[in-house]
Amino acid sequence: MSPKEMLNLTDGHPRQALTDNQRRIIATLPSMFDQALDHAFADIELRAHQSFFGAMGQHSAPFGKGRILSTYSSTIALDIVARVLAERIQEVAVLHPTFDNIADLFSARGLRLHPITEQRIDDGDVELPSSIGAVVVVHPNNPTGWILTEERLRALAEACARNGQIVVMDSSFRGQDSRAHYDTYAVLEASGAEWIVVEDTGKLWSVSELKSGFLSWNEGSTLRFVKCFDEVMLSVSPVILLLIDKLAEEARTGGFAEMQTRLSEHRNLVAGLLEGTSLTLTDPGSRISVARITLPETGPDAYKTYSSLVERGIHTLPCSRFYWARPHEGDRQLRLSLSRPTPAVEKAARTLAEISRSA
Repeated sequence: MSPKEMLNLTDGHPRQALTDNQRRIIATLPSMFDQALDHAFADIELRAHQSFFGAMGQHSAPFGKGRILSTYSSTIALDIVARVLAERIQEVAVLHPTFDNIADLFSARGLRLHPITEQRIDDGDVELPSSIGAVVVVHPNNPTGWILTEERLRALAEACARNGQIVVMDSSFRGQDSRAHYDTYAVLEASGAEWIVVEDTGKLWSVSELKSGFLSWNEGSTLRFVKCFDEVMLSVSPVILLLIDKLAEEARTGGFAEMQTRLSEHRNLVAGLLEGTSLTLTDPGSRISVARITLPETGPDAYKTYSSLVERGIHTLPCSRFYWARPHEGDRQLRLSLSRPTPAVEKAARTLAEISRSA
């Protein structure tokens, strides 16, 4: 089977046709090169920050204060975070399960990781040992879609302020779930805690990885964000920032709602095709661009099911690596992307159902 015939539903990045409004924006891309020459980079960057953060309700982000860095991606931003934290602390609490490269990046910088579950945070059990220097949460969480509510963020941040711990938040999927659009920067500022937030555009628009990650932090921080940033990169393209500015404005005026509706429709499509099988949606309340499927305790595990799907030309993702502290907990879960053309999502779910029935 040729690569062109394979269906890739492994990641949460959007890989589908542009909407009509997005196509009109992309059609103006040549003019953005002229704008990039005619305007100061700082002005372009500030406008992009205000548009992107503002489209998601983050009006208290530190615009124009030198505390938002534009990076190539959220991965670059998180690696900078791990690097600067390792200069001050040795141990961090990290959400479990969550996207595996977060644990990988922090471990690679020499930090010792301790798992903290969504349930523990929801229960308000956020007083952590003094040896832990930072708490890393993902909001919305990948792969579960869990939302850190405003009330629970406030409790976590206030506990961290009391204990001298840093709140680190990865909000790369924020745009996909309106429940995450409360002003987290206002909550963090009011708590008195040290904080670091990473945002990302790469999960929102199907523009072939033309994206940026953003890294911001609290006033008065002594962590070496700017120094480490300068050692890693020069700057992102002003053309990409101009594109983000326009896409964010379109998202604010209806694009986000359109995307969220499409993801909901695809999730419901998967759920419907799995009815009558031994498979279930693990996170039926999730609103992000991936869906976990729970496999029955009897029968093939996630890796065997994944292999069966590959034989049929479909790539999904076993979930063991998301459980970075206890990988076996994800052995009976598969994750598939919903940010794909409807026929691709339908084929993947239908094939999965057929494999289940024949097992």
